[in-house]
Amino acid sequence: MLKYGHFIKLGIKSMLDLFLPIEKLKNVGARNLPRLNKLGIKTLKDLLRHFPVRYEDYSRVVPITDVQAREKVNIQGEVMKIVTKRLFPKRMSVTQALIQDESGAMNAVWFNQPYIANSLREGTFVSLAGKANLDKHGLYLSSPTYEKIDELDFGIKKTNLTHTGGLIPVYPETEGITSKYLRFLIKPILNDLAVSDPLPEQLVQKYELPSLQEALLKIHYPLNLDEANMAKERLAFDDLLMFQLKALLERRKMNQLKSVSVRFDQELIQNFVANLPFGLTKDQKIAAWEILKDLQKKYPMNRLLEGDVGSGKTVVALTGAIQVAKAGYQSVFMAPTEVLAQQHYTTISSLISSRIRVVLLTSSTEEKTKVKKAIADGEADIIIGTHAIIQKDVRFKNLAFVIIDEQHRFGVSQRAALAKNSGSDLVPHLLSMTATPIPRTLALTIYGDLDISIIKEKPKDRQKIITKVISPTKRKSAYQFIRDEVSSGRQIFVICPRIEMSDPKSEVRTGNRQSKMNLLWAEAKAVQEEYKKLSEDIFPDLKVGMLHGKMKPKEKNEIMAKFKDGNISILVSTSVVEVGVDIPNATIMMIENAERFGLAQLHQFRGRVGRGEYQSHCLLLSSTADTTINKRLKALTECDDGFELAEKDMLIRGPGEFFGVKQSGLPDLAMASLANVELIKKARLEAS
Repeated sequence: MLKYGHFIKLGIKSMLDLFLPIEKLKNVGARNLPRLNKLGIKTLKDLLRHFPVRYEDYSRVVPITDVQAREKVNIQGEVMKIVTKRLFPKRMSVTQALIQDESGAMNAVWFNQPYIANSLREGTFVSLAGKANLDKHGLYLSSPTYEKIDELDFGIKKTNLTHTGGLIPVYPETEGITSKYLRFLIKPILNDLAVSDPLPEQLVQKYELPSLQEALLKIHYPLNLDEANMAKERLAFDDLLMFQLKALLERRKMNQLKSVSVRFDQELIQNFVANLPFGLTKDQKIAAWEILKDLQKKYPMNRLLEGDVGSGKTVVALTGAIQVAKAGYQSVFMAPTEVLAQQHYTTISSLISSRIRVVLLTSSTEEKTKVKKAIADGEADIIIGTHAIIQKDVRFKNLAFVIIDEQHRFGVSQRAALAKNSGSDLVPHLLSMTATPIPRTLALTIYGDLDISIIKEKPKDRQKIITKVISPTKRKSAYQFIRDEVSSGRQIFVICPRIEMSDPKSEVRTGNRQSKMNLLWAEAKAVQEEYKKLSEDIFPDLKVGMLHGKMKPKEKNEIMAKFKDGNISILVSTSVVEVGVDIPNATIMMIENAERFGLAQLHQFRGRVGRGEYQSHCLLLSSTADTTINKRLKALTECDDGFELAEKDMLIRGPGEFFGVKQSGLPDLAMASLANVELIKKARLEAS
């Protein structure tokens, strides 16, 4: 509960809970309400949990004579003179104040804020914080933050300043909502704060955590960074604990549902593995066994299969689908794009016997009605396609197993919806697959409701891909190398740089369709420009094709078919288009502006080549000579272990960037703490 009164519009003193709507606060008007909502602030709790991204250190009051140019300082003194001038040609005003302390005097300057002259009259004692600049007239503070102080306090270190003394919080902002305004709202609440602690006292003592009330006070206004870090750890622990509890509850719900129990047929699986054109690795065998054991259970499988690029996840999933087909039930194999669905269809059809009936269903399938009828009548054992397979108009005879790309998370409610179309009251088993290698401890946090199988080994015949960072000065020689490879009959992937979103977090959070469309257009434009450059200027005599997210599925399929058949030598593509199609003849993966991607994503791109008998290369074209950036890229040249690179990537970019905001559902502070393995272990232990 919050003890609160003087901020309420009605002025009624009463005990308020943390779910008080933000508009009830005295200084939140109709204009600022939608702006605060945009930051996710709708209640008092949201406001208190709008944590600082950093702190400005104004803990030392600097005598005016000690102020240095370009340094951020806190000075305190008396306003000796203040004037506002209008600059008519520029239509602006300049307010200038002369501030004096015992050591000397200096100016403070504000632009287009004439009201300051009425607030800071001559003789006012003031605390100022800002950056010192130097011009021909001497040192001055440029647009400093200011607070009035009492003459009696002048010269005494003040600890209760909101904007200009101590460690000052800087918050995530949006247009019209500044950190100063947020401090103005938050500080008075903290002065009267009284919240109950949901964590049991013995848990707080066990891990030497501050109380919730202390953590909320210290994260906003710490005396030092140690206090801020202690507060962050406590609040992150709360979030991680809640996340783990939610995952365990999801798991419990799942275990109470009923599913088909598919008996393990040893002879069937041994024959299938023996007839494969390649041998399975030890990791593949273990993962397949874990899946087959899950299928025997009477409650639904809920497993994540994570493996490095090219580690052979598809064939592992297929062992389960074959077992299900033999038992007389159907399996669905969902791919993120039509291009990949088509590839899975071709690959799977070639690996299994003709007795198991495989169909492909995508938006561009020509005989949709016929395929849907085969699915409904039970004449299709394995159905391959995109997310469209699980729409309402697709009815199954007896669906028992769903294999799905990890970009589509499936919870209990989605599973229940799928069960309605599955042909029985039983809930299908679910296997999710991801090509993003995630360290196990972190995977247990993000995917706490899933069992996890990991494939680390690569197939034995897979060659190591030679990776090089290409600086701007070496670009010509890279183009010549590409030309030589094409002359030898090889093919090339060119990936265009990711287009940065202005605010990826808010765009993901709001699911802003227009923002996503704008992003697709921007990335399509980047591909078109690169395609034009390569096809007209660099390789006018070679066959260059392009692929991007604004193309129709049919166009994409045609382009990929041409590339696969060797009718296109160089394919220019965006990062958003799944280019995981198996092209054994492709030997070069060239990535423009490689520094814009994370290591894990670059590693995934690299895995698209090196799938045939020829030596393959990955060329990381950097647009900068910055040694720090290229040192990060150099990690790829030295390491081809996706799990090791994922750990480096997470340390470099932070867990939020690594996992993707949308994917995790974790609050920011918990997300930032994912590198803290010990904290994760504690939260998981206590949740269990």
